[in-house]
Amino acid sequence: MSLFDYTIKQLEEKLHNGEITVEELVNTSYGRIHEVDDQVHAFLTLDEEKARTKAKELDKESDKTAALFGIPSGIKDNIVTKSLRTTCASQFLDNFHDPLYNATVVNKLNQQKAVTIGKLNMDEFAMGSSNENSSYEPTRNPWNTDYVPGGSSGGSAAAVAAGEVLFALGSDTGGSIRQPAAFCGVVGLKPTYGRVSRFGLVAFASSLDQIGPITRTVEDNARVLEVISGHDVMDSTSADVEVPTYTKALTNDVKGLKIAVPKEYLSEGVTPEVKETVMQALKVYESLGATWEEVSLPHSKYAVATYYLLSSSEASANLARFDGVRYGVRSENAENMIDMFKKSRSEGFGEEVKRRIMLGTFALSSGYYDAYYKKAQKVRTLIKQDFDQIFQDYDVVIGPTTPTPAFKVGEKVDDPLTMYANDILTIPVNLAGVPGISVPCGFSGAGLPIGLQIIGKHFDEATVYRAAHAYEQATDHHKQRPQLGGAK
Repeated sequence: MSLFDYTIKQLEEKLHNGEITVEELVNTSYGRIHEVDDQVHAFLTLDEEKARTKAKELDKESDKTAALFGIPSGIKDNIVTKSLRTTCASQFLDNFHDPLYNATVVNKLNQQKAVTIGKLNMDEFAMGSSNENSSYEPTRNPWNTDYVPGGSSGGSAAAVAAGEVLFALGSDTGGSIRQPAAFCGVVGLKPTYGRVSRFGLVAFASSLDQIGPITRTVEDNARVLEVISGHDVMDSTSADVEVPTYTKALTNDVKGLKIAVPKEYLSEGVTPEVKETVMQALKVYESLGATWEEVSLPHSKYAVATYYLLSSSEASANLARFDGVRYGVRSENAENMIDMFKKSRSEGFGEEVKRRIMLGTFALSSGYYDAYYKKAQKVRTLIKQDFDQIFQDYDVVIGPTTPTPAFKVGEKVDDPLTMYANDILTIPVNLAGVPGISVPCGFSGAGLPIGLQIIGKHFDEATVYRAAHAYEQATDHHKQRPQLGGAK
């Protein structure tokens, strides 16, 4: 049995009919992990004993109607899991073995009887675009292990692409779900800000962070979002809006859909093969009865600078709590309290985290706040207004997810500015707070996946899913599999 062969819906039917057991599913998941994860390095912590015990308990239940009953899943390691190590891929939290509570999204998955297989690798504290900033080891792209899987949710995307789990949860601050989904040839959604509770997500940039699902198909993605969405009294930024049944939107009918294609998303920096692949995708939409027009998002050129000022400023405040006093690793070389703060942070944080803390602290400092942070907030408003104006006339915005396919491990790690620019097409979505999805739309000449990004109106994930599903069903990119560990 291979998890590659089934969708969540198909496994649900087999479980209901008694054709398979949850224990067999979990064994298949761990079998695949033991077969290929020494090449991929998607998992940091496995919860094997508890998962197998839960599987046996679920097999004894007569009611198997829960939405994700028995489905193996992975959780990004910055989402808190009770009594299961949560490290944010940082040495600072290497000893955080027994968190006292679950994140709200984890509780929601447990209520629907999903099985947590383990915690997934990531860029340290979600700061990175390649997964090379993990303080343990970089995750590798299942399509070619010489290449990065993207970041920061690279472990989540790689685990799904490698057939280790059916779905994974990631977090997206500036593209950290969509970019690795594009690099790994899977489906990744960043929901509208406030659609999914952030309670239990270790904060990077609180006004930008959002948890979302990574899956192999659009339908699977919609099923998971139905489960994890909803208002949460534990999160003051959680929106009290109705959660639709997203799977009902998957009608394959996009006749009359009005698509906006920003000229800035197909301009300098986007490789010719990515641009050509996106243009081919637009032809598919034309054949399905949709129409598209070129538009402009004029302030998107300021998005990268705006994002790194705002996210680093929020990170410098959020990460101030990591001081070696209450939890986390404490330096053993300190001679006094101030020395303990300094050494715990300098020894516990990696280079990229330190870089962003320093940048954020500078931007918030006296004399520079107005010139940098306040101005960035104003530009953020202009970026949001660009989207608001476009959505008065169009249903969705479509373009590439990333300017290039995946790059080689080590190729850009020493060039942070080039690395930052890799998120240029995903960052505006976070600044505006709108939903965006990445779906596979082709392959590069080197055989690496290319992603198509579909952006929607606030809280209109249903239209985003409808557009994504119609394209997916008209193509076969999502059916391709990486040849890893003997899988064809």
